Amino acid sequence: MSMLTPPGMGGQYRITGDKYPRMRRPKGRRRLVFLVVASVTALGLIGWGTLQLIDVFTGGGDKATAAGPKADCASKVSPSAEASTASTALPKPGQITVNVLNATTRSGLAKETADELQKRGFKIGDVGNATDAYDKKVAGTGILLGAKAAYSTALPVLNTQLSGAELKTDGREKADEVDLIIGTGFKSLTKKEEADRALTVLAEPQPTPSSQKSC
Repeated sequence: MSMLTPPGMGGQYRITGDKYPRMRRPKGRRRLVFLVVASVTALGLIGWGTLQLIDVFTGGGDKATAAGPKADCASKVSPSAEASTASTALPKPGQITVNVLNATTRSGLAKETADELQKRGFKIGDVGNATDAYDKKVAGTGILLGAKAAYSTALPVLNTQLSGAELKTDGREKADEVDLIIGTGFKSLTKKEEADRALTVLAEPQPTPSSQKSC
């Protein structure tokens, strides 16, 4: 008879099978563990969100894209190097020879104008009446006539002395010799102070803005 057989049972009934009573955790402890895990997760998410906001407002996010392409770079405007040398081609008044020709009916006007231009530093060539092509046919202040090469060099310099004059070119070769043809609308040369200021502005380089991006 087995030791597990109760007395008086005659050994007829025995405990068989492999199932035994198991110990279970209380439901209260499982709920507490779940609450702790949920709280830790929520705090982690809040902390991560706070760091992202700090990066946005302090610019800390730039570090994350330091290795990648940068966008929205600030544009800066700087003078063109070519423009700084553009004024060097302009001759000085002493390098320009002016032929003063009178296309009006007023006598002595060419001589008077030539003398004033000479005082202002210009060289004087021929002084007299205009040719038939222009005589009494210039209605405006005057015409400044020169070679094609003088259109952007000697003629603009002379034009500072006679505002409102018309600039024209012909087939001559010398770029440093030009004609001032006095028209019927001529009264006098530009005042010396104003002409000097115009010369200064003309001699100054006029930079052309060029856009550059800096990041």
